[in-house]
Amino acid sequence: MFSIRKLFGKEEKFFDLLEASAEEARASTALLGRFLKEHASGRPNNIDDFVHTRRKDKRITQQITEELCRTFVTPLEREDIEALAFALYRIPKMVEKIVERLANYPGRRPQEGLMRQAELLQLAADNVTFMVCELRKGSKMDRIRAANEKLQYAEGEADKVMLSLEKELYEGPYDAKEVIFLLQLFEMVEKSVDRCRDAGNVIFQIMLKYS
Repeated sequence: MFSIRKLFGKEEKFFDLLEASAEEARASTALLGRFLKEHASGRPNNIDDFVHTRRKDKRITQQITEELCRTFVTPLEREDIEALAFALYRIPKMVEKIVERLANYPGRRPQEGLMRQAELLQLAADNVTFMVCELRKGSKMDRIRAANEKLQYAEGEADKVMLSLEKELYEGPYDAKEVIFLLQLFEMVEKSVDRCRDAGNVIFQIMLKYS
């Protein structure tokens, strides 16, 4: 016999998984801020937590794919679930790449500017997580729109910070190798904020579709 309870359970499962993925993305950005502080103080760097977070998120993404294959009725369109799951996974994946680079970098770096980038990334990830959780509630568009505006603000500020950091590099005491490395690093952190923005855009489009 067809079970309504089982059907609703399947629907809740997708929200559970998407929220879990968003939490892993947010956790990775919080770890980045702590990593930068430890790196500046000269304490040994450990990237195991980043690897664990990224792998955990990858398992969640794979589970979402498996559930989509097994489930006939989904709470959102399949393409939307897949797009959001992929967008969320790209966040901790990029953060892991950043810390891998930093862990092997012995040169100088503008600590204050990098910390500001990390703060903006954290702000972006916090709002993405909020927006994902609002999907389950079927919230009104004004709540999603407000969170998306904060996300867009973080992305815009991150662009400004990167330009300021680039100027500091060219005018500062950095040698050629340091300039090349740091330019790539700044771009990677800024790209992480962009990936949060991309995830937010997916959610915003989903909410528009169902509003």
